[in-house]
Formats: sequence, C-alpha cells, structure tokens
Amino acid sequence: MLDPSSSEEESDEGLEEESRDVLAAAGGSQRAPPAPAREGRREAPGRAGGGGGAARPGSPSPSVLSEGRDEPERQLDEEQERRIRLQLYVFVVRCIAYPFNAKQPTDMARRQQKLNKQQLQLLKERFQAFLNGETQIVADEAFCNAVRSYYEVFLKSDRVARMVQSGGCSANDFREVFKKNIEKRVRSLPEIDGLSKETVLSSWIAKYDAIYRGEEDLCKQPNRMALSAVSELILSKEQLYEMFQQILGIKKLEHQLLYNACQLDNADEQAAQIRRELDGRLQLAEKMAKERKFPKFIAKEMENMYIEELRSSVNLLMANLESLPVSKGGPEFKLQKLKRSQNSAFLDIGDENEIQLSKSDVVLSFTLEIVIMEVQGLKSVAPNRIVYCTMEVEGGEKLQTDQAEASRPQWGTQGDFTTTHPRPVVKVKLFTESTGVLALEDKELGRVILYPTSNSSKSAELHRMMVPKSSQDSDLKIKLAVRMDKPPHMKHSGYLYALGQKVWKRWKKRYFVLVQVSQYTFAMCSYREKKSEPQELMQLEGYTVDYTDPHPGLQGGQMFFNAVKEGDTVIFASDDEQDRILWVQAMYRATGQSYKPVPAIQTQKVNPKGGTLHAGAQLRKFYADRFQKHGMDEFISASPCKLDHAFLFRILQRQTLDHRLNDSYSCLGWFSPGQVFVLDEYCARYGVRGCHRHLCYLTELMEHSESGAVVDPTLLHYSFAFCASHVHGSRPDGIGTVSMEEKDRFEEIKERLSFLLENQISHFRYCFPFGRPEGALKATLSLLERVLMKDIATPIPAEEVKKVVRKCLEKAALINYTRLTEYAKIEGQVTLFCFVFDTETMSQASPARKLEDVLHLAELCIEVLQQNEEHHAEAFAWWPDLLAEHAEKFWALFTVDMDTALEAQPQDSWDSFPLFQLLNNFLRNDTLLCNGKFHKHLQEIFVPLVVRYVDLMESSIAQSIHRGFEQETWQPVKNIANSLPNVALPKAPSLPRNLPQIPSFSTPSWMASLYESTNGSATSEDLFWKLDALQMFVFDLHWPEQEFAHHLEQRLKLMASDMIEACVKRTRTAFELKLQKASKTTDLRIPASVCTMLNVLVDAKKQSTKLCALDGGQEQQYHSKIDDLIDSTVKEIISMLVSKFVAVLEGVLSKLSRYDEGTFFSSILSFTVKAAAKYVDVPKPGMDLADTYIMFVRQNQDILREKVNEEMYIEKLFDQWYSSSMKVICVWLADRLDLQLHIYQLKTLIKIVKKTYRDFRLQGVLEGTLNSKTYDTLHRRLTVEEATASVSEGGLQGITMKDSDEEEEEG
Repeated sequence: MLDPSSSEEESDEGLEEESRDVLAAAGGSQRAPPAPAREGRREAPGRAGGGGGAARPGSPSPSVLSEGRDEPERQLDEEQERRIRLQLYVFVVRCIAYPFNAKQPTDMARRQQKLNKQQLQLLKERFQAFLNGETQIVADEAFCNAVRSYYEVFLKSDRVARMVQSGGCSANDFREVFKKNIEKRVRSLPEIDGLSKETVLSSWIAKYDAIYRGEEDLCKQPNRMALSAVSELILSKEQLYEMFQQILGIKKLEHQLLYNACQLDNADEQAAQIRRELDGRLQLAEKMAKERKFPKFIAKEMENMYIEELRSSVNLLMANLESLPVSKGGPEFKLQKLKRSQNSAFLDIGDENEIQLSKSDVVLSFTLEIVIMEVQGLKSVAPNRIVYCTMEVEGGEKLQTDQAEASRPQWGTQGDFTTTHPRPVVKVKLFTESTGVLALEDKELGRVILYPTSNSSKSAELHRMMVPKSSQDSDLKIKLAVRMDKPPHMKHSGYLYALGQKVWKRWKKRYFVLVQVSQYTFAMCSYREKKSEPQELMQLEGYTVDYTDPHPGLQGGQMFFNAVKEGDTVIFASDDEQDRILWVQAMYRATGQSYKPVPAIQTQKVNPKGGTLHAGAQLRKFYADRFQKHGMDEFISASPCKLDHAFLFRILQRQTLDHRLNDSYSCLGWFSPGQVFVLDEYCARYGVRGCHRHLCYLTELMEHSESGAVVDPTLLHYSFAFCASHVHGSRPDGIGTVSMEEKDRFEEIKERLSFLLENQISHFRYCFPFGRPEGALKATLSLLERVLMKDIATPIPAEEVKKVVRKCLEKAALINYTRLTEYAKIEGQVTLFCFVFDTETMSQASPARKLEDVLHLAELCIEVLQQNEEHHAEAFAWWPDLLAEHAEKFWALFTVDMDTALEAQPQDSWDSFPLFQLLNNFLRNDTLLCNGKFHKHLQEIFVPLVVRYVDLMESSIAQSIHRGFEQETWQPVKNIANSLPNVALPKAPSLPRNLPQIPSFSTPSWMASLYESTNGSATSEDLFWKLDALQMFVFDLHWPEQEFAHHLEQRLKLMASDMIEACVKRTRTAFELKLQKASKTTDLRIPASVCTMLNVLVDAKKQSTKLCALDGGQEQQYHSKIDDLIDSTVKEIISMLVSKFVAVLEGVLSKLSRYDEGTFFSSILSFTVKAAAKYVDVPKPGMDLADTYIMFVRQNQDILREKVNEEMYIEKLFDQWYSSSMKVICVWLADRLDLQLHIYQLKTLIKIVKKTYRDFRLQGVLEGTLNSKTYDTLHRRLTVEEATASVSEGGLQGITMKDSDEEEEEG
C-alpha cells in the first residue's frame, strides 16, 4: 500500500492538520460535497480579484481589464483540464490494477536510445580528434579516409542535425550509415592473401565503436543499456502508475488518494467494478435499443447491427473476465466446471432455466496450523514423569509432540493439517507415559476441543482443558494457537441469521461462507460442523443487496440487510454494524449490481456491547472525509457508461504519444509495450471503437510529422489500412457498423495524409536523410499508393501512382537545387545563381570567379545525385525512369546557372573544359542520364569549343613545325619528360593566353625508353609532346556521342599523320643540306646534328604507331603510307650517308691511283720515297693513308653507335657501308686487272680491307654480308698480288692478307 506521507506536494504538517480537522468534526455536521466544476471555477477568480482590488484601488486601465478577463478564463480552462485528467487517470489505474483483456507485448522491436544535440557535438569532436591524431587508436590510411568522408559528408550535414533535433536519430543509425559507407569502400579494395574483407570490416567497425565511445567508462555503459532495455520491454504496475502520472500530470498525493479510494490493491473490488461496468454497458445497449437513439450510420440497417456489436463486445469481455483465475496468484478455479454457454448466461441474468450450482462445486480447501506452546497447572504427575500432546482435526490424521518432563511441559510444536470443512473440529489431548507393566495405553491427563473458523484469532491463547473426574488438576490449561487460512475464492465468512423463501426457510443463526466459483459466479453457502459440502446454498446472480431496517418479528440479530431478486427475498442479520458493512460490501462485489448500498447516516453508532465505533471504522471515516475534502469522490463514483470515452481516449492517446516522443528513445511514433498494454486495455474495457482509436492516432502522428518529428510510415500504414478496411466494409472479422462521423473523418484524414505523403516525397532528402529511418521512404511510397486507392478492393492504376510520384519528384528537384544553392552561398563559394539570387552580385563577379563557382556547384550537384542513388534509389526501384526525370529536372535548373557562367567567359577561353570533364564523367557512367537531355545540352555547348580548340592547336602545331625547323640547330636535347609538369602548353598564334593544362595529363608512355639517352631535336620533341598531349586531352574528355568522338579521333590521327609527314620531309631536306656541306676527306666526322636527324626519324617511326593508328580501312592505309614514307626516307638518308662514306673511300683510292704501274707519278713517288729514306725515317708504305682511313671509319662507327637510338637503322647503315666499300675497292681493282699493283697500293689496300672487315664484324655485321662474293673476289686478288710482290719485291714487310698475331699487334 502506498504511504500518503511520501507525497512530494504536501508536508507532514498538512496531513496532521487534516487529521485534526476530520477528528474534530466527529460531533458536528458532515462536510458539504465539493461544488460543481463551473461554480468552483467562478469562486477562485473572485477571491483572487478581491485580493488584487485591496492592493491597488482605483479604476484599472483597459489592458488590465483585458488581462483580468483572460486570467479567469485561463483558470477555468486549467481547472477543467485538471478534472478531465483526474477522471481519465481513475480509468487508467483501474486498467493497470486489474487487466483482463491485454498484456504487455514482448515481440515489439527494441527502440534505440536517441541522440541529442549535445551528443552530436561531442561525437563531432571525437571524430575530429581522431582525424587530428589526438587519440591512441591506430588506423591505416584507408580507414582514415573513410572516417574523413563520414565526418565531412554525414556528421557535418545540416540534414543530420535537423534529424537529431527532431528526435528521430539513434546511435544505431549513425553506426549503420558508417557501415554502409565502408562496405562500399572495402569492396573496392584489392584482395590481400590471408586477410578477408569481412575481417577488415569487423576491424573498422570496432575502431568506429572505439572512436564513438571516446574516453567513457566502457564497463558502465553496457549496464545502463541493459537496465533501459528491460524498462523498454516490460514494466511493473508501479512503473506504469508512475509513467501515467507523468503523462497525465497527476500529483503524487492525488495518486495516493485515488489508489486508496479505488482499492487498487483489492482484486475482488476491481473485479466487482468490472462486472458493474459491463452490466452498465449492457443496460445502456438495451436502453439505446428501446429508445432507438443511435449514432448516425451510413446505412439504416446498421442500427440493429450496432446493438449486436455492443452486446457481443460485452460478451467477449465477460468471457475474458470469466476465464481469469478467481484470485490472481492463487490456485486456478475456473468456469470449466460449469459447462454452460457463456453468451446466453451473460445476457439472460436471472433466467429460471439457467444451470444451477451443485454442492460439490463449492467445496473448499483449508490449511490449519496448530502450535502447542505449553501446559499450565499440571500437578497430578510427578515432575520427572514424561508427558506429551496429540493433536488432530476430526476426520484426519493424528500428530504427536515431542516428549517433555512434567516439571516443564513446553513444546512449541507445530502441526499442519488440510481439511475441506469450513467448520472443523480440532482435538488436543495431554498424555503421560504409563509405568505399569500391564498398561497398554498411556494415561490421558486432559483434553480440549476447539471449533476454529477462518475469522478466529491467530494468536496463542490459554484454553481450559477437560480432565477426568478423578484428576487432581482442576485448573489445567493449555496454551496453543490455531491458524486457519482463508482460501482465495472464499470472499467472506461468519455467523448470520437468515430467512428466505426458497432456502433457509427458518430464522436461525448459521455459519455462512461467500464462495466465488468463477469471475461471474458467487454462492452464499451455509455449513454445519464437520461437513465439507454446504447444507444449503444460494447463487447470487441477479440478486441486489442493500441495508434494511430491523424486523420486529424476528428474534436474534441486530443489524439487518437483505438480498432481493424477482420472486425471492432473503433477509440477513448480524450481531454488529461492522460485520454487516463487511458482508454487504462483499455481496455488493459479488452481485455486480450498479446500485451501491449506503447505510443510514448515524451520528453515533453503538455496538451490542455498548461503547463507540471502533478504531477501524474511525480510520475509514477519516480517509473518506479526507477524500471528499480533496474533491476526489466524484471521479471515483462517476459511472463509466455515462462518460464520453471516445473523447477521453483521444486525450489519453495524445498525451501518451507526446510523452513517448519526448522520452529518451528514438521511437518514431511507436508506443512502448507498457503504453500499448494500457491503451489496449482501456479500449477493450471502455468500448472505444477501433476505427476511432486509429483515426485519432493518425491525426496525432500527422500533426507531429508536420511539426518536424520523425514518424515511421509503417505506423501510418497500419492505422490507415485498419480505418480503410473498416470504412469500406472489408474488415477481417466481418462487416461492422460505420458511422457517418467515422466516414467523414476518414475522408478528411485521407486527403490530409495524401498531402503529407506527397510533401514528404518532395522533401525526401530532408525527411529521410541518408536513407534513415531505414526503409521509411519505401514505406512512404507504398502508403501513398494505398491512400490513392478509391476503396480497399480496387487497385489504383500504376500510371496514376506514377503521375503523382512524378509530380512530387519534380518539386523535389526544385527544392533540392534551391537548398543546395543556398548552402553553397552560405559556404561562401557561389556568387552567381541568377534565378535564385540577385543579379547585382553576379554582374560584379569576374568570369574566372563565376566559372569557379559553377564548378563547385557542379561538384555539389553530383554529390547530391550520388547520395540519392546510394540512399534512395532502392525506394524508387519501381520507377527508375522517374528518378532519372528528377535528375534531368535537377540538371535543368543547374543549366541556367551553368549557361550564365559560360556566356560570361571570354572568347577562346579553355578554362571551362574541367567543368565538362567533371559533368561528363558523372553522366556517362549513369545509364539513365547518359545522352539524356542535359547531357546532350552539355555536348552542344562544348562541341564548338572542342572543335575550335583542335583547330587552333592544329594551326599552332603547324606553325611551330614551320618556324621550328627554320630555326632548328639540330642539337640533341635531353629527355624532357622529367620537366613536363612545368612545361606550358603551346600558344595558338591568335590566342592571348595559354591553352589549358590538361587535367589528367601524365608522362607519355613512349618517353619511358628515352630517360637515359638523347632524343631528337627540340622541334620534334615539342611536336610529338603536343600531339600526344592533345590526343590525351581529347581522350580524357570521353566524349559520349560516338559519332563525334570517332570524328575527333579520326581528325587527330590524320592531323598527327600530316604533322609527322611534314616533320619527316623537313628532316630529310635538312639532312641532305647538312650532308652536302660535309667534307669528303677522311677528316669527315658525322656531326651530332646528323645523328639527331636520324633520331627524329626514329621517334617519328615510334610515334606514328601511337598517334596515327586507327582501326579501320582508310585510316589504317593512311598510317601505312606514313610508315612507308618514314621507311623510304630512312633508306634515302642511309643511302646518302653511305654515299658520303664511299666518296671518302673513293678519295683514298684516287690517291692510290697515282701509284699505278706505268704512270709518270708512280716512278716519281717511288724515287722520292727511296731518296728520302736515306736522310730521315720514312713510315712504312701505306701506313699513313690506311691508318687515316681506318681512323675515319672507326670514329664514325662510334659516333653513330653512340648517338643514334635505333639499332636496326645502325645495322642497315653498317651493312650498306661495308658492302659499298668492298664493292668500290673491288671495282677499283677490277679496273687494274691487267696491271700489277704497286707495293704501296698493295699494302694500303690490304690494311684497309682487313681492318674494315674486322671493324664491321665487331659492329655486328652478319657473316653472310661480310663474306660476300665481292669480298671473296677482293680477297683472292689481294692474295695473288701479295704472292707476286713477295717474289718480285722480297715481301711486304709483315703486311699480309693472312691473319696473324703479329699483324694484330701491328694493327
């Protein structure tokens, strides 16, 4: 029982003062009942106004008068609201105290703790600390990038902040969003042997949890969650009382007063209250049927159906009540024994044909405890003799105490017995052990016989024992206690006088027991001693109990009351007033009558023994007066059947929902299990129609949703579906009555709900940010389709739903773009946006600033559409084309700003290409947006720019070729790939500014092989880099339209072919001019410029494969022509170079020709040499000229080998050089076939031929080329000449055609 002294609103002194007031009024008049509500409301302002007038005399101002009028009205409203809440709380606590229809559901989804603004800010700080490296959490770069993206995109989002503020966000939502983000990232990571992606995900989630928790105590958190989870799932009665005190604003004192007055802890009183309520509802239904006063229904025939609904609902409640155990917590004693039809019995109370109870139906079971303490006055037995006691309940077993000495006969032994006799006979005997040899039994010293009842005293008492006649123990007493427990279904018992017409036909005193057989079946039974079945019984159904005046003709009994039924009256009488009151209250609960008996008011009540009313009655009178003093009696005594429970339930449900949305759980409009239980019980017990309940629920949910709260659309769907099936007559339980009010309210709510849903879909990014709550947008779309249905059976055409969704998404595009531009403006990034903002700021911004702004806006737009695809596309899976139309509408709004920015750009400005690349890379990867309306518009804008850019680049490259080769020094340049990022793109001739840096430019792959060597000329390197950069730039555009992309590619390839062709031709011309100027003597050394020209051709050959190759007919043929041109040019250059080398050899041979046999110069030169040898050391014949030529060959070979990059060209050159040299020498010898070679000629030729053969072999000339027929002919001729000279001249001084070590050393 709750203690009133624990009140928080009143002090102990106030309670003591009330007690004194109540006690002081014992001899005076009774306190008047509280005034009606409106009278009370009028008095309070009058007193307040009087006080105010005394404090401030004089006429008040008009504002004061208006305030004075408002204050009484406000007080009246507050008082009326308080009375409604108190009355509502009375019904609620009765539902909690004794539920018989509903129970707290245990299968509801567990709700998570909601996040508030402070927790969100703390969470941001923790993630920022992690990103700044201020935590001890070790993480790799990939995880840091994921956290940074989560922090920037999600945590800092204003949409998340609004969701947190509305109370619809939980820690689980934050975790699920992070998990979804990292799943996509982890899937894109490469596979690692021994490390699965599931392990990476688990590790990342664990690190996220560590960041989320921060420095909190990790041990306490789980405990707090566990306690909150338990309170979320199921609540005790005390917790439910406390919850609804908070919901309805009931003070603690008010609850305590109501608790005591309603006897909430008395299950019998609560069950009786329910029976009275149900009986009242049945009577109300009968009255309504009789007077034909019905609510207005949509059909006339529903009036009778409505009465049947009322009756069947009451029958169902009766059945539920009847199926409960008689006393909760006690043994189940249900109605199955009665084997009768429930419906007929409930409606036909008092029917003579109803099945009566038999005597065996009311057999009771009692538990007795007999405790024997001690025996006093035992004198006839020696002190050392052994004594003991026996105890028995007549008809049962016999128990014995321990043995004790006669000097101290004390035991404290307890015996437990079970009996079915309401009036059992208990016998206790005292024995002493017999000492005689022949004694068969112990000697009985005394006995006592008791007749306990359940009302008997439970404490130990002394009882005089009956002793044998010859016993000396005349004053023998025994102290014992007999406790007889009361069975749960035994509601009251005691002695009464009774007289009836059908039972108890003689006026005599009997022992009566009020037995509850089931929740709706009670019997008044009279019992005799030692009998388990009643002598007579009366079933109380249909009887009405009340107090009556004394009957003079009946002797016995002081206080009278009766039980009356049609055709029968039973008169009862008790010996005192208190007993009568208890009997009437017990029978009042049993009969279920609506009339509450009230005894006649007496100033002083005297009991039969004389004296005043005992303390228990005074205490009850104290509580009753105190209860009336606080004005609570009207709420307790109010008949539930006469109140508008539809109105009261609407208030209760609204207050409960407000409380639920403001608690610590992210409920999304779902009630807690305890709240669902109370609301279900209230609706069932007080007859609130299901349609009304759900209509009110829909209204409240929509109001909260319109106010910004996050509401689960599944709830709206459930309630709407219930109401729709009810109104359209398609309920699962059959057709029910539908009132006009319900239909009108449903149509109004349907229209309002449709508007709400369309508005939510139009604001889907803000109502369901990042797809939270999970599945809410999809449920909203499903609900919209249900709302658009005309009735519950006819499905709406898909096109109509699609039309509505299309309209919503069109609005969504404008809403999203408008808010996006506002966000960008707040961010300080955007200054144009002509259709949203003022044009003054736009006109003042520079073209570069406008382009920067629109580029940033494009990034934001792409991010928005990517988020839509990631978080909302699944909900719109039925209409992917609508989401594409939404995106096109979104881009159409962006087009206005983009076109404005691009129009402001100066002519021939290429800074807008990054904008195209950004947008095109996004659009081309979207199958629905690729080559869509906006994509085509984007292409139309940039096609002229691309064409113009290519034209200017072509002109610029052509001019650079012309000018470059005119001024070309042909000096070899080092590879410029290392410095490419610092090299500006070439300028077009007519452009005032540089061409744009290629956003995705990287080092061309063909330059990789040139890092450690020399390249061609500066002009050629510049040409090839420009051509490659231009092609890479156009490739990176990824032009979506295939025809134009193919055209661009073809044009660039053909342009590259033309440019390379021009480069090759100019190189050949320059090579020819350079070679003509070169010397024809052995002093000739190949200049670096000639090698550079060869390298240019080498590079041209390589670049033509990359820059000029196209798959297809003509292009491939054209590319082959370029290759043929390069190959022919290389051949020509090699031929010219070989011709130059051969010319040098011919010059050497021409010098040798002067030694021909028979010429004038031959004899002179020979004589000159011989004469000079007498005075100076003359070199060996042939050494000077041969060595000079050999040095020429070797040094040029080294130059070519070092500076020409293509090995194949060097091999071709050396092959031709060797073959041509041998051929020239062979021809020269052939011309002298009939002449003998001069010794000088022979020595020189032998050395030249041998050294040339050796050198070219070392340079890699193949054996087949070296040992050609020309060489064989030459070798044979020189061998023959050598042999001839050996005979005629005596040898060649060591020079021979034979290979030898000596000659090797000499050479």
